[in-house]
Amino acid sequence: MASSVGTLPIVDLSLLHSVSDANDPRLGPLVAQLDDVFSSTGFAYLVNAPLSFKHGDVFDLARKFFELGAQEKWKLAKRQFLTTNQNTYRGWFPPQAGSDNLKEGLDIGPPAGSISTPIVSPPKINLNEVTPLPDISGFPSKVHTLYDEMQQLSERLLDLLARALGSQGHFSSYMQDSLSTLRLLHYPPSQEKQQELICTPHTDSGLLTLLRQDNTGGLEVFTQEQEWVQAPYVPGSIVVNIGDLMARISGGRWVATMHRVRRVEKQTHLRSGLGRFSVPFFFEPGENCLVETIGRRGLGEGILYGDHVRQKMSTWIEFQDVVASDIPRSVSQVEVF
Repeated sequence: MASSVGTLPIVDLSLLHSVSDANDPRLGPLVAQLDDVFSSTGFAYLVNAPLSFKHGDVFDLARKFFELGAQEKWKLAKRQFLTTNQNTYRGWFPPQAGSDNLKEGLDIGPPAGSISTPIVSPPKINLNEVTPLPDISGFPSKVHTLYDEMQQLSERLLDLLARALGSQGHFSSYMQDSLSTLRLLHYPPSQEKQQELICTPHTDSGLLTLLRQDNTGGLEVFTQEQEWVQAPYVPGSIVVNIGDLMARISGGRWVATMHRVRRVEKQTHLRSGLGRFSVPFFFEPGENCLVETIGRRGLGEGILYGDHVRQKMSTWIEFQDVVASDIPRSVSQVEVF
């Protein structure tokens, strides 16, 4: 296999199938490669990850959900979109009218009961709530298994990153009561030919993102050379990048890279009318985890993760205020399409 796709490197995780200790000398080259990736491009393709779910399995789950009728999805909508619903952080969000981020999604959190010390959250957004899931045979058990596998892979990568930063074990407390998010995303086919972007340029706000993308294409990364380059689909791969919080933890050693999604004229799924799918997994620490820069711990410069994520919500399209007249008061008022 090639060592890169364009300017984006390929990182082989084969050793993780047989080596479990992040401090094992055999993992030294992998640690060095990850350090180099996040110090330069900020993006890479992971291959041969220790996961049981195949690419097709993941997107079958996404398609099954997004093929549901409108009323079924609205039953799972976040409260800012359907005021009779109780869920605020987890659940479904619809495409936002007038936005350049033309997507709908389902935000899935930890399985019920996995948070050992629930925290009383401000009533507007409850970060610890249980995810409402659709009544699709086998769907809950499959997404929870997928979630658990992605969480375990994220934790193993974080152990390697702690070693790269010379601070083994730094992320152990981040894994307690983790609030990671598995997000199923759907970008419906756009009929607006003048609209070039279906997801505007941004950096991720958290620690670590693991992305499965379909073969539609459109993902682009902003390089150190100040150029936008394509990050095409690589069969069986997972795209990895870090967010603003991890760049902060590294003391600026690593970079959170800007990326966007461009509208693709000849989409692979356009003929079926389905559009583009992607499934990112965002590693998130617990709500009361104190996030501090390595080398500056105990200096009063840290931030609680719950405070950080709530500050960031104002910049996320799916959490911005919705015009009251656009919010249906009950599922029965939802237009069926």
